Amino acid sequence: MGLYSSKQPSNQVSQSESFISFTMKESSEHGETSKAPLSRGVSKGLSVLDLILRFIAIIGTLASAIAMGTTNETLPFFTQFIRFKAQYSDLPTLTFFVVANSIVCAYLILSLPLSIVHIIRSRAKFSRLLLIFLDAAMLALVTAGASAAAAIVYLAHKGNVRANWLAICQQFDSFCERISGSLIGSFGAMVVLILLILLSAIALARR
Repeated sequence: MGLYSSKQPSNQVSQSESFISFTMKESSEHGETSKAPLSRGVSKGLSVLDLILRFIAIIGTLASAIAMGTTNETLPFFTQFIRFKAQYSDLPTLTFFVVANSIVCAYLILSLPLSIVHIIRSRAKFSRLLLIFLDAAMLALVTAGASAAAAIVYLAHKGNVRANWLAICQQFDSFCERISGSLIGSFGAMVVLILLILLSAIALARR
């Protein structure tokens, strides 16, 4: 009887330890399963935001291309037979601006299906890497076009005395206002593309 009573506490301790370990394992597994829907919800939210931002960038680049591509102004000079005309195609830099924004707009439209796929399949990895690469390339293109056009707009407003370039905005008022306004959508698209790259990087980092 004495031998039996001495072994009983050790058995109770081992049973209690196994019960505690089982309870901790059960709670940890429950915590992991509860975090999984939350993680999927965050990834889906990022994908929805990505889609919305792409629509915003499409509107910005399309508006910039249309505004610049339809810009022209004609001024009478001395007689009705002698006229001065200013249009975007007179300057290769502004033509490049229109082409760059058109290419970026077309790319953003083509990227919409991938963005929708990411909403359905939030754990997609390769397609996100592809979008990061292409978004970065389009960001470089739209930045080059907008920066070059901004330099021409500045010269049109201020001129350059050393180079003997006259400011034309005193005469071509409507032309300058239109080309200046067309830069807004393009620079806005630059900001949106940066956000798109960051969103894709965050989504990949959560894998």
